[in-house]
Amino acid sequence: MDLFTENTPESHPPPLAERARPRTLDEFVGQKHLLGPGKTLRVLIEHDDVPSLVFWGPPGSGKTTLARILARHSGAEFHQLSAVSSGVKDVREILATARRRRSAGSRTLLFIDEIHRFSKSQQDALLHGVEAGTVTLIGATTENPSFEIIAPLLSRCRVYVLQPLGEDELQEILERALRRDRLLAELSVTVANPAALVQVAGGDARIMLNVLEVAVRLAAAARPPPLVITGKEITEALQHRHRLYDPAGEEHFNTASAFIKSLRGSDPDAALYWMARMLEAGEDPLFIARRMVILASEDIGNAEPRALLLATSCFLAVERVGMPEARIILAQAVTFLASAPKSNASYVAIEAALADARARPREEIPLHLRNAPTGLLAAHGYGAGYVYGHEPPSGETGQQQYLPDALAGAVYYRPSDRGEERTIGERLRRWWKARER
Repeated sequence: MDLFTENTPESHPPPLAERARPRTLDEFVGQKHLLGPGKTLRVLIEHDDVPSLVFWGPPGSGKTTLARILARHSGAEFHQLSAVSSGVKDVREILATARRRRSAGSRTLLFIDEIHRFSKSQQDALLHGVEAGTVTLIGATTENPSFEIIAPLLSRCRVYVLQPLGEDELQEILERALRRDRLLAELSVTVANPAALVQVAGGDARIMLNVLEVAVRLAAAARPPPLVITGKEITEALQHRHRLYDPAGEEHFNTASAFIKSLRGSDPDAALYWMARMLEAGEDPLFIARRMVILASEDIGNAEPRALLLATSCFLAVERVGMPEARIILAQAVTFLASAPKSNASYVAIEAALADARARPREEIPLHLRNAPTGLLAAHGYGAGYVYGHEPPSGETGQQQYLPDALAGAVYYRPSDRGEERTIGERLRRWWKARER
């Protein structure tokens, strides 16, 4: 069978990511914090005592694969639903089948991909079946289950957090696919620079294998085997793959980057366009709102203190209103944030402070800043010389030292001269005349 021969039934094998999917725990790569020797999930699987659970993790981290391995290990009948295309009727049909199977002594495992997209009524339909043990539910989600799954259902499930795959783990998956996949072996496929392919994956094994598969197709169309996949084919494969926006893939991050940089660059029109692109492609509006909350502090900060309030209100409103009306709320936040004065002084300040905290974690706290709850501590000088912040005129305490002696005079926060931060800077310079800002 030739992967690249057309118009025959054999010319459409499953995608490489599906063909390379591990079938046993020993073949599974990654998530050692859950599946390593003696770890919780592995023990439950080995003792055939797996409860209903939710896998929370990024795309390509192994959620679906783990669900299938669990079903195979337990001997349970495996049913898979996608929250995007399934409804209450589908759930009820599977539960009815599971009840009949259970009366015959068999078990059913129901895997729901993207369970965070199930509505409240769809999740409600699962409650009795999960509670009664009619099915073992395994849900997969890329979103925080605390926000996306109803509390009664979540309380009946254990939540396991999956991590993005590391480069060594992706390298292992890649080598195994090249070694074991029959179609790749027939073409004698090797990768000239495996590290480049691993890096484009961003912790997602599915992205890596999909890019490899497209790159192999391109190489096979240009020359006969053996095929050495070069950086050129990987780059071209990425371009082929990104013609459509993928909410879980590279184009997702590229578009989000363009959106954030347009906000940071004070271009409301460009920011609106990139946001519209994301919304039209089905992006979660809460993802967009979350990014704006971060930007409000990172890139605007005290130059316009209302930015964080408005961005946070936007997130809460979008969460409660939902689409399509949420687009209006998002647009208000976008235009405000893009048009606001910008300052990253708070961001720069915390990074500088963290650098000193890491480099000098044991600097002693000045005695006058220490609490003296006992006479013994007071006798040792704790609290001596402390000036109460409300005693000086207008609360100006700029002459007291609050940093450790070794860091006295250090300046982390340097207000910009934009927006409200200009006023803040003037006030701090007046208070702290001894410091050069």
